[in-house]
Amino acid sequence: NDVVDPVIRMVEKTGCLERHYRVQECISEKQDWRQCQDEVKDFKKCMNEYEERK
Repeated sequence: NDVVDPVIRMVEKTGCLERHYRVQECISEKQDWRQCQDEVKDFKKCMNEYEERK
């Protein structure tokens, strides 16, 4: 079954998917999203740049 998560599909379009995965990995590693602020900021920056390009 090849159902792609709509969130993943949406993020993929932005070109920020790798950063999204980095945030996910960091959170699962550290079990605390607050320790992943750099990854989160990087992802948000990428998303904002995508929004500006649209």
